[in-house]
Amino acid sequence: MAEIMLKIGDRQHKVACKDGTEDHLRRIAAMIDSRWTTATRASGGLSDERSMLFVALMLADALDEAEQRPSAPPAGPVAEVAVPDLDRLADRLEAIAAVLG
Repeated sequence: MAEIMLKIGDRQHKVACKDGTEDHLRRIAAMIDSRWTTATRASGGLSDERSMLFVALMLADALDEAEQRPSAPPAGPVAEVAVPDLDRLADRLEAIAAVLG
């Protein structure tokens, strides 16, 4: 069993994982971290827990959009195809935050 440190936002998290899965976990942690600033802004900076909720909502929204697209061979890297416009997502999350707040 391996242990790695993942940086999300300004915090380090020690995570245990199966040997050989370290790079995969680093990649998905980077996906979370890349959305952290937008999520913190959308959550009003109230708490890390709320920011993580918004990151989860952004990732679920991106997954839902990817699943709703007609299947076609990607024209470029999958990351370019699957990542939605972050400004549009931030606007949607701010609207959700206003309702939840």
